Amino acid sequence: MSFGRLERTQGPQPMSEINMTPLIDVMLVLVVIFIITAPLLASSIKLDLPKTEAAQAGDVPKSVMVVVDKSGQTFLGDKPLGLDELATKLAQTAKLNPDTEVQLRADAAVPYGRIVEVMGTAQKAGLNRIGFVADPTPNVTPQPKP
Repeated sequence: MSFGRLERTQGPQPMSEINMTPLIDVMLVLVVIFIITAPLLASSIKLDLPKTEAAQAGDVPKSVMVVVDKSGQTFLGDKPLGLDELATKLAQTAKLNPDTEVQLRADAAVPYGRIVEVMGTAQKAGLNRIGFVADPTPNVTPQPKP
């Protein structure tokens, strides 16, 4: 009688790495499910709203650009205006949205008094948020003093 060999070959070794393929498959299926169901969750009540011109939202500017050139001339956007005309336009803008920011761009050669006049005009018109626009200077490392 023979019982065969006493030595046996070892079977397959257990895996020491995580198999990522099933995890990736499950995640992709979940992404597809979320992509399909997200638009359905956004608006669950269907309405047929009435139409009227009064309900249209106006184009309210969030900021207006006021420019003062070297000669002291003021511009609203690209249009040259005097201080009285500027005050009228800014008052109309403030009536539409009092939180509108005035972005003030002034040439470096403009006297300080002229800038204050333009700022006062904007504040009298009801626009209290004023931002100054400047060009960034290049990073220059300070030289050590001898």
